[in-house]
Amino acid sequence: MNENFERSEPDSAAAGKSPKPRLRARIGAAAALLVVLAAGATAMHANERSTTMKVAAPSGPAVVVSAPLQRAVDTRLNFLGQFSAIERVEMRAQVGGTLTRIHFVDGAIVHKGDLLFEIDPVPYEIKVREANAQLDSAKARLELATRELTRAGVLKSTDAGTAENVEQRTAEKMAAAAAVENATARVRDAQFDLGHCRITAPFTGRIGNHQVSVGNLIAGSRAASSPTTLLATLVSLDPMYLDFDMSEGDYMAFMRERAKQRNSAANSVDISLSDEVRYTRQGTLNFVDNALDRSSGTIHARAIVSNNDLLLTPGGFARARLAISTPQAALLVPDAAVLQDQSEHIVLTVGPDNVVTPKPVQLGDLRDGLRVIRSGLAPTDKVIIDGLPAARPGSKVTPHAGAIAMADQG
Repeated sequence: MNENFERSEPDSAAAGKSPKPRLRARIGAAAALLVVLAAGATAMHANERSTTMKVAAPSGPAVVVSAPLQRAVDTRLNFLGQFSAIERVEMRAQVGGTLTRIHFVDGAIVHKGDLLFEIDPVPYEIKVREANAQLDSAKARLELATRELTRAGVLKSTDAGTAENVEQRTAEKMAAAAAVENATARVRDAQFDLGHCRITAPFTGRIGNHQVSVGNLIAGSRAASSPTTLLATLVSLDPMYLDFDMSEGDYMAFMRERAKQRNSAANSVDISLSDEVRYTRQGTLNFVDNALDRSSGTIHARAIVSNNDLLLTPGGFARARLAISTPQAALLVPDAAVLQDQSEHIVLTVGPDNVVTPKPVQLGDLRDGLRVIRSGLAPTDKVIIDGLPAARPGSKVTPHAGAIAMADQG
């Protein structure tokens, strides 16, 4: 029994030692697997991060580019003009007296022949009666002198009168005839004064506010002792003048092109009012002055403009556009794409290597929101039209295709 027991102890000890190495081996393998998995995940994450960084890192800031817009445009001159009335008159009385009535509302449209003011006619009616009475008296004396001359002639023919008597009667008749002429003139003068007690509109237009109220004594133009009294001002409204000044250079360009065209289109003027963007009206150039102003170096010009809707007002401002050539092919870019670089204008372009390149350009006029480029650009150039603040000459950018469109501004 004891021997069997003692033999069994080594077996039991051997049986107890056998599971421990296996457990350690399994734990070690699991730990190694975890290390491999962690390393793989780390490598995968690093690879994904590297890929993300590669995608997110562009070659330069994004800009929008487009080729210049190609259009046939004419050469235009632009001016700031001011409207003026074709007819303007200061309403003043020709005769003096008391103002008795005003027949208009200040600022109203009045028509030719409308009664505007009335001056007390009584003193002038009296003068007309006096003049007529003097005329009647002069006619009576002429009639008497005519009869006396006839009688003197009859007496002389019968040797009952003398030649001296005939001559005297002839002189008396001539004096009486002259008196009739004088009295007739006085009647017409008195009638003239009476007729001008009623002041009417000389043409259709808008009248200003009255300068004298009813009851005031006004001085007429026929009174040499005092200046005349201004009653109101009347201006015509349709058509109107648009006055503007040309520089010497613009004038020379206009005259050269006008000599080539020799048609009515050379005198056409497009007009845009102060609150308008588009050119909604058209006028005709009807006057260019005969000399340059030495002080300003400009020459005065004028267009005539229809004002059927009576919207135009004397003294108002408008832009005038004068086309001086036939349409020719040109390149246009947004005006915002043109930059000022010291003494020249430049446009930023993007080359095949996506590098920003500035190009000096010669500018034309502004056309429907776009700037005409006279020289310096090619039709195939890629002009930066958006993203200019991020673009620097010589730097790389990421260009995106865009398009240039004309704004509808007339």
